Amino acid sequence: MPEPTTRISAVDTFATFGGVRNWLFVRVTTTDGLHGWGEASTELWESTVEAAVHELGNRLLGSNALATEPLWQRANRHGFWRGGVVLSSALAAIDQALWDIRGRFHGVPVYALLGGPSREWIETYRHVGIYDPDRLAEEARALIAAGTRTLKTGAWVADSPAPERERLRRAEHRLRTLREAVGDDVEILIDNHGRARPDEAIRLIETAAASRPRWIEEPIAPEAPELVAPVAEAARRHGISIALGERLFSRWEFRPVLERQLVDVVQPDLCHAGGITEVVKIASLAEVYRAVVAPHNPAGPVSTAAAAHVGMAIPNFDILELCIDGPRASEVVAEPWTLDGHRLLVPDRPGLGIDLDVEAILDQPPRPIVVPSEAYAADGSVRDV
Repeated sequence: MPEPTTRISAVDTFATFGGVRNWLFVRVTTTDGLHGWGEASTELWESTVEAAVHELGNRLLGSNALATEPLWQRANRHGFWRGGVVLSSALAAIDQALWDIRGRFHGVPVYALLGGPSREWIETYRHVGIYDPDRLAEEARALIAAGTRTLKTGAWVADSPAPERERLRRAEHRLRTLREAVGDDVEILIDNHGRARPDEAIRLIETAAASRPRWIEEPIAPEAPELVAPVAEAARRHGISIALGERLFSRWEFRPVLERQLVDVVQPDLCHAGGITEVVKIASLAEVYRAVVAPHNPAGPVSTAAAAHVGMAIPNFDILELCIDGPRASEVVAEPWTLDGHRLLVPDRPGLGIDLDVEAILDQPPRPIVVPSEAYAADGSVRDV
């Protein structure tokens, strides 16, 4: 019996302002009139990724849209240049859209095609005090009242000009304030956004330990993950997990940190780490080392849908970052999903279970996103954002 076929006839991109950052959506259409959605939102680099999506999409025209694995292999290996955030993000968005098409074609949710469901709903966490640390306790209380059980804070870019001693003093005060506001039953996560040397990260861990955070995320920059070793040792002495991986884009990049047991929580981003096809393989590799998966997900609604379907299927899913309850998400999504307190309910609709309103997307064109002036030290030297 011949394999079912529906051919790729178009790959289109749609960029829009998402309320805080820009979102880049990708729609793949087939000769049978099916379509699927993907997302490649890449802060500050959307136009570059958009060009890569069109170049890659043109090479895939006429291919069988249902052949997700061979198409992923072609897209990754036949361009000679592979990896990196631009090429991996373009591949990720198209891959998501192809899985969406595959689910629609067979009339089942993507998580069913991946072997799921392994669970009934997706655990989520929310951000507090990221842009305005003074509102940290206020935002936390509101989210807890709405049913949230896990909160993430940190990555306070406005602190960059301050000396380390002052940054640590502020972090200690904010984390103590947050713990007092939410009590002992709420999990606290810390994101350091890679803004430290190993010795600085260790001092941050020692400072934060009294507030009993569950993990510290990206304690140092991702360029040399082997330097995480002394940081991981310090964190684990206090019962704090190491989470990282939002700037790692393949199982080959995750392999050394897993082999060296430098990470407890891996955080591939469905918009950047090669899409659903690759993230499922990253999750399988992580399972070998007893690491759990918490997808990085600060982007738009398609990214959330793709991450949630992976989370529904894999056995070692932990928790999902959620940032899309603002007005733009409800405007661009034709039928929003249900968030029940801390639980994201994944509908059993075919494909990714999400459709976008193109007119609403085009109504808000992307806006220039600038690096904040605080991303410099007091002497004017460059700091990590």
